[in-house]
Amino acid sequence: MILQITWVSWLTMLLLLWPIATVIAGTDVKPGCQEKCGNVSVPYPFGIGEESCAMNKRFFLNCTNNTEGHPELVFGRNLLTRNISVLQGTITTSITTVFNCYNKSGNNRYGNRMSISLGSGPFTFSDTRNIFTAVGCDVSGRVTNEEFTYGTSCMSLCTEYVNMSDENPCSGSGCCRTSIPKGLKSLNISSANIYNHTKVTDFNPCGFAILADKSSFKLSDWPLSRKPNYVRPKSEKRNYTSDVVVEWRVKNETCEQAKLNTSTYACGTNAYCTYPENDFGYHCLCNEGFQGNPYLREGCQGFIHTFLTLKIDIDECKDPVRYPCEGTCKNIIGDYKCRCPLGMYGDGKKSCRGFGISTIVAGEYVPFAFAYEFLSYKASFIANKRAAADEGEMEEIEAVADLTKRCLNSIGINRPSMKEVSDELAKLKALHENSWTQQNSDETEHLLGESSQSFLKNASPPMTQSQTLISFEIENYTDSI
Repeated sequence: MILQITWVSWLTMLLLLWPIATVIAGTDVKPGCQEKCGNVSVPYPFGIGEESCAMNKRFFLNCTNNTEGHPELVFGRNLLTRNISVLQGTITTSITTVFNCYNKSGNNRYGNRMSISLGSGPFTFSDTRNIFTAVGCDVSGRVTNEEFTYGTSCMSLCTEYVNMSDENPCSGSGCCRTSIPKGLKSLNISSANIYNHTKVTDFNPCGFAILADKSSFKLSDWPLSRKPNYVRPKSEKRNYTSDVVVEWRVKNETCEQAKLNTSTYACGTNAYCTYPENDFGYHCLCNEGFQGNPYLREGCQGFIHTFLTLKIDIDECKDPVRYPCEGTCKNIIGDYKCRCPLGMYGDGKKSCRGFGISTIVAGEYVPFAFAYEFLSYKASFIANKRAAADEGEMEEIEAVADLTKRCLNSIGINRPSMKEVSDELAKLKALHENSWTQQNSDETEHLLGESSQSFLKNASPPMTQSQTLISFEIENYTDSI
């Protein structure tokens, strides 16, 4: 009889957990829509296959096969897409590198120019992620928009070979750099020269103009001796490419304007509206403690039920970029805590102040100057910590105060040696970490105990879950040689 009850209990738990586990697994697309094109994920509000899989026509992309039969995700007419980020609101695309090459007589052998338009949709070239670079000893790289209301250029000159290392500042000798403005929706990129490379052709036959994502662009890939991957016959010509970041927003309106119309408001449940750095449109993010796709109706999920427990499905401590912590990070339900390193105080999520304790190299007695500086920081630390210290922290504070007092002894021989200080600090650090770990364990047991009771009393029901013209033109040209 006991065995039968046990099996019934297990089956009941599995039936309760089954629909919830399905929801938590989640997806980044609308039901029934294709998730990937090749190896590139296509999260909503973007969509492929059927227009209904995208929020609107502007976010509908083409998944097509290239000449080798491999699927490629195309943004607009012909921008190859490598990545789409919902969290950052970006699309990483691939564009052709602009170049001009010359022979020893100064004749332009071959080269290209490029024009890109993102159309009227909520897309702009990122001014913070992209950088414009010209590489060569006789090159001027130029960028304008199609309306010719914006233009910039940079020039690079040199008479001998320059090493294109990643540390090169590109200040005008061998390469140069410049930024692009906010809100740019079209680009015309070209390169020019002054002396037709006649003085540098032996080691620098070509000049390049490159718009690229700062995080992926490596100057070391562009030595002055490099030539374009340009083969004949014409049908086999292949140009170099670079990754460029395009920023997107769901609509060109403010959060206040968007919330007035609930039927078109893009943010789903447990998500909020926010403004990007580039000052156009709005985008959505999941609330603290929740993770997922904020554009889907039930895309942001924060809790999952597991056997007899209730746990958070994200650990903020594993994502230090989004959830910074200068000290020791502790994950809690719906949030996280950050404790400053031993010897420091403040909000670890923002900044820690004071004199951090670390291991000191063993040596002779502590110098008085060191002890005085140590004391000045510790006095501030102790004063700030005593008021808010819990029982576990008081032992640390008293130990730090005692060590400080001994270090400040006016008689050098009575002060502890550097090795003794190092040993004391190592013990304090271990005490600091152990108390933090124990506190984590105690709080976790308490939270899991409450969660188990909550689950048994009231199991949650299963959760439930809608082309702008973009052109890319390259003009190649070559002589008859």
